[in-house]
This record gives sequence, C-alpha cells and structure tokens, in this order.
Amino acid sequence: MVVIIVSVFVLGYLSIVFEHPLKLDKTVPALSMSAIMWAILAIGFHQGYVNVIDHHEQIFTMNGLTDAASIDAADEGFTNILLHHVGKIAEILIFLIGAMTIVELIDLHKGFDIIKEWIHTRNKKKLLWITGIIGFILSAIIDNLTTTIVLISILRKLVTNREERLWFICLIITAANAGGAWSPIGDVTTTMLWIGKKVTAGGLSEHVVIPAILCFVIPYFAASFNKVFKGDIEPPEDASIDNGVRLKSSKTMLYLGLAAIVFVPVFKTITHLPPYIGMMLSLAVVWMVSEYIHPEEDFTEERRHLYAPHKALSRIEISSILFFLGILLAIAAFETIEIDGTGLLRGAAESINTAIPNQNIIIILLGICSAVIDNVPLVAAAIGMYDYPMDDFNWHFIAYAAGTGGSLLIVGSAAGVAAMGMEKIDFIWYFKHITFLTSLGYFAGCIAFIFL
Repeated sequence: MVVIIVSVFVLGYLSIVFEHPLKLDKTVPALSMSAIMWAILAIGFHQGYVNVIDHHEQIFTMNGLTDAASIDAADEGFTNILLHHVGKIAEILIFLIGAMTIVELIDLHKGFDIIKEWIHTRNKKKLLWITGIIGFILSAIIDNLTTTIVLISILRKLVTNREERLWFICLIITAANAGGAWSPIGDVTTTMLWIGKKVTAGGLSEHVVIPAILCFVIPYFAASFNKVFKGDIEPPEDASIDNGVRLKSSKTMLYLGLAAIVFVPVFKTITHLPPYIGMMLSLAVVWMVSEYIHPEEDFTEERRHLYAPHKALSRIEISSILFFLGILLAIAAFETIEIDGTGLLRGAAESINTAIPNQNIIIILLGICSAVIDNVPLVAAAIGMYDYPMDDFNWHFIAYAAGTGGSLLIVGSAAGVAAMGMEKIDFIWYFKHITFLTSLGYFAGCIAFIFL
C-alpha cells in the first residue's frame, strides 16, 4: 500500500513539474493525487494493510480487530487525523485568501501606482538598486509573487529595451525571494512555518534578515559592474504612456492595506490567537474603508462596481489556493502513514540524518532542491519530518534556504514562474546570466547564517 501511495505522489508530482508540456494546470494533478492517496490510505487502513499515526504519536490500526467498539474507535481515530490535517491546512489557506484579497483591493484602487512615484532616476545602476530595495522590503510586507508582478508592471513603463529589462526583472526575483524569506507574511513557506508554530515572527526576522540581505545585496553588487547597467535608460517614446487616471483613493488604500497586513503579527503577539484571525480583522477593516471611500472626483453609484470588494474577490487566484490544498493534503498523507512506530516522513528524516549526519548540509541541499521542486511541498515535508522546538536554528535555516534557493533557477519560485510568463524569459538565458549571481548570494547567506 505504501509503495502504491508513493507511486501516485510521484506520478502526480511529475504531472505538476511538466504542466506546460502537458498543457494541464498544476492544480488538477495536485488535487487528484491528494484525493487518490487518501482514498488508498483509507482503504488500506480499513482492510488492515496499513496503520496510521496522529500528531500525538498515537497509532491506530484495524489489523486483528473484531469487536465493534474497537473498530469504531480506530475509525474515529482515522477521521480525527484527517480533520486535524484539514484544520491546519485551512489555517494557511484562510490566511492566504485574506492577504490576497487585501492586495487585490489595493490594486483595484491603483495603490501600487504610487510606488512608481518613488523612482525618480534614469541612471541604470541607481534604478537597479532602487527597484531591488523596493522589492526586498515590499515582498516582506505583501509577498514575493505580488511584489514581482508589481515591479514588472512598473519596469515595463520605465525600461523600453526588453534585453535590459530582463536583467532588472530577473534580479528583482532574487530580491523579492530574499525579502520574503525573513518575514512570516512574505512567502507561503514562512507563513506555513509561522502558523505551524515552528517559528515566531520576531525570531524569524531576527535570525534570517542578515543572511537574506546578503542573498539580495551580493548578486546586486556583482551585477552592478555589468556593462548592461552602465549609462541611462532611454525615455519612453510616448511620455504619457504611464499617465493613467490617478485615483483619490490610491494612497489611502496602499498605506492602509500594507499597514493592515503588517498588523497581523502584532495582533498574534498581543492575543496569542492564530494568524488567520488577525488577517480576517485586517481584511474587514480594509473592506469597510473600500466600501465608503470615493476613488474618483465625480464618483457615481454606477461606477462603484469597478472598485467593489466583490470584484477583488473574483480576481483572487483560487487555482493557487486549491493547488496548495492538494499539495499539503498529499504531504499530510505521508505524515499519517505509520512505519516502525513513527510517521513515514519522520522515518525518512532519520534515514537522511544517518546518511548525511550534518544537518546544515541537508538544509542547504533542500534549498538547492527548491530550485527544481516547489518549496511548498519541501517545507511541508520538513515540518512533518522534524520535531525541533519553536524558533530552533534549523527552522530558521529551512525558512532561509527554501525561500531563497528557488532563485537559482527561473522555475524555482512562484515569482520566477510569474516573471517567466509575463516577459517570456528563456530558461537557458536565466541559467546563463543570472544563476551564478544568485548562487553567490545564496551560499553567502548560508555561510553567514551558520556562523551567526
């Protein structure tokens, strides 16, 4: 049974990796494999072929049971295990839905257009550092994917030469991923670790921020000597190309939205409630303001639907939410299978530690793997494999490695995949021009993290 479940996961994950050649959205195999894995696990459990284990290390089995009371107790144990995993996954997904909605409300009111006003230079080197710093800071507040999309939209208006623009964009991927790694709200993986009570917001920021800065600064410093960033960028032929209709609500919604997201860790620290509760409160406040604010000078009721929260909700990538649901459910199935008195993932961790006794090397390799394999399942697997205390060195190192390792390849992070789709960036071009620079930053951050 275990071999069959693992085979289903491998086939499903290969379908996710090759979604573009297959022309199949990755959400489909993610949901399919998770449902099939749990179905096989349920059948195997009820037939007595496989045992399950809960988060309290209690083992449930149907093997050899004959009386109805024991069978019912085992069946209830299996159901409770599934409900526990669904509950933990729901915490993450509800949090993400709240954050995504706030970001979409900001975007509806053209709040991100304000960021363009912060850029007042045509010098390529200055523009490189300004966009990099904005990407690093902004991704820690919203997330690395949204930050990358926002900055690509801005750079399209500022840098008309596509070859030059690709350099700016590819380095922004590095800055955004590094910025997201030291914040509990900057990346899905750090959010998972935070909600899973593996790290605290303060502990993560304190221990990861310096390696993350090095991961961002070193590639930018090395790239700034490249001839691509010498001189000034050419002004757009149409100077009015970026003169969209300025909304009265842009600044208000931008600053309110960012403040609302930053408020979530503060709320958790004060109340000790799960982060998604604070995110729901923040969403309610931003939603309420968006209902009453007048985006335009001559605002009419007929135009209200253009800025309505319901429109923001319709723009959320539900496919991404369902993809995370599928992946996390699949990893939960592995965590539930009992092998030799422990969960399958925990047993795998012990085997890896035996083969590679140095934990630092294992985590560095995990970061490199995240350039090929999505970092969400890697971190989800790590959460199931290891039982370190909260704010342990290893959890912080996993957050750094998984968050920044994806920058090594264009397909290694959500930010990179988004940039690849928006600007049609070639995989080989990125590998040839950018991978070495990002490798310098990644390994420098790893070394700094270990010594610090």
